[in-house]
Amino acid sequence: MSITLRSSRPAPPRSSDDEDTRLERFGSTRRSRFTRHMILCLVGAFMMYPLVWMLSSSLKPNSLIFSDLSLWPTEWDLGNYAEGWTALPYDFTVYFVNSLVIVALSIIGNLLSCSLAAYGFARLDFTGRKLFFALMLGTMMLPGHVLLVPQYILFAKLGWLNTYYPLLVPNFLATNAFYIFLMVQFMRALPRELDDAARIDGCGPFRTFWRIIMPLSLPAFATTAIFTFISVWNEFFGPLLYLTDPELYTVPLALRQFVDSEGQSQWGQMFAMSVLSLAPIVGFFIAGQKYLVKGIATTGLK
Repeated sequence: MSITLRSSRPAPPRSSDDEDTRLERFGSTRRSRFTRHMILCLVGAFMMYPLVWMLSSSLKPNSLIFSDLSLWPTEWDLGNYAEGWTALPYDFTVYFVNSLVIVALSIIGNLLSCSLAAYGFARLDFTGRKLFFALMLGTMMLPGHVLLVPQYILFAKLGWLNTYYPLLVPNFLATNAFYIFLMVQFMRALPRELDDAARIDGCGPFRTFWRIIMPLSLPAFATTAIFTFISVWNEFFGPLLYLTDPELYTVPLALRQFVDSEGQSQWGQMFAMSVLSLAPIVGFFIAGQKYLVKGIATTGLK
């Protein structure tokens, strides 16, 4: 038996041309990366300018807000925050509490109703599931103004005007198709073997949802909670349509009271309260940012 031995030869040395090509490619990569970062910084600064201008205007007297266009105030007026808090018929605490109550109940309603609807579409087999799912997705294409008049007539006949019921009850009835679709896509990625194992252990559909599916869907739940918080906290048209008592106003309606149609607007105080109204949104987003990214980017496999 003959054995052929191969002699290991050293790799040929790199030529100076290959080294120059590699350095040139590395330099072009760094330049392109620097260019992309500069473009993103410019776009970010452009998007942040209105927020910075609002913060600067909240620290200026009313007479200098539109005459002094510099972002650094030449004359400071910190009284806008103290005066704006008590300038309206009710302290701004009332409006903050009203908004927080509506937001908290809306989050609870969307999480409960949309998760149950999504679980039915994603994990249960029933007649007409695909048809009902398509109809549910079709509601996303309807403009909200199409349903405005029928909803108003319905709530008026129920005697719910000037109450929080029109703003809260729809959230407990799984009326938001976007959140259902988001949870359906997340739950579909979970292994079906989990349902089979739970069924063998004697779990029914609801117990399987409560013990298995819901703990694994926490990223989707957090994403829904963040989107609900932002949309409900910033909602202006719904409270404007259904609420007439100033004591029930939310933060967006309270900010609207600073603007007077006769020209006696309190701009500095309005900007000061607008800055404070952004604090809950920023805080809630920072607290749930990790779950928001995970809920959108991951597939749900554990």
